Amino acid sequence: MKRECPKCNSLAPQHVRNGYFVRESGRIRVQRYRCLICKKEFSDATFQLRYRQRLRRVNGRIEKELISGASLRRIALLLKINLKTVARKLEYLAHKARLEHKKRLKKLFPVCEIQFDDMETFEHTKMKPLSITIAVIKQRRLVLGAEVSSMPAKGLLARKSRKKYGPRKDERKQGRTRLFQKISECVEERALFESDENPHYTSHLKQHFPGCRHLQYKGRRGCVVGQGELKAGGFDPLFSLNHTCAMLRYSISRLVRRTWVTTKRIDQLQNHIDIYINYHNKVLVS
Repeated sequence: MKRECPKCNSLAPQHVRNGYFVRESGRIRVQRYRCLICKKEFSDATFQLRYRQRLRRVNGRIEKELISGASLRRIALLLKINLKTVARKLEYLAHKARLEHKKRLKKLFPVCEIQFDDMETFEHTKMKPLSITIAVIKQRRLVLGAEVSSMPAKGLLARKSRKKYGPRKDERKQGRTRLFQKISECVEERALFESDENPHYTSHLKQHFPGCRHLQYKGRRGCVVGQGELKAGGFDPLFSLNHTCAMLRYSISRLVRRTWVTTKRIDQLQNHIDIYINYHNKVLVS
């Protein structure tokens, strides 16, 4: 395999082999190179996503624990590693998951039937709610993407939220825009979109997919208190979407109803969801 020098981008024979080293993690022999032009030394490991990463052996275990309802502190306790290590691995696994998901989207064209909606959670307190816009392929339950955005508190908590934390931006429209832009390359021009009767969906959808068709269904109550995604009785036209959202709530500790594992940062919630989406598409519904 041809390697480019990371400094001057020269190819072989402008750089030659220069010994090897044995990586401590896994005891793997890694080839070294030396560039004859810029004199810089590098190795096969320089071009890997896990470059200079320690404790590689726990990456797979952490990924499985993250999508199995375990919190970061519990993972650190089970694997006997530092909490900061788990937090860094979360960012690495999310970056890796996004790269794999991007490649997967390119292979899905054309997608003809899509269901999407907003599910709600919160950061730190219920007075600081968040919206998660998620899109799913109908029947296949393959997740096309999910975007987290902030939203103002509503109902009985609205006044308390404004008093304690001040006005809160409503970024749900920006979240839907990011999602629609990401999935646009794999969606067929005359695709069918299905959602609930949110009045903002139609106009926003037509901005990004002018030729699409849009069906809306009346929302229904959940089958169990605290499980609003699974609907009570009869046929659910948005079952693929609602069932996938219920799986997210079950699998991600931050999204479980009535939990003390709360999100403190929006970007970390996005990372956690991206890891689950990649695992869901690769293992659970493949």
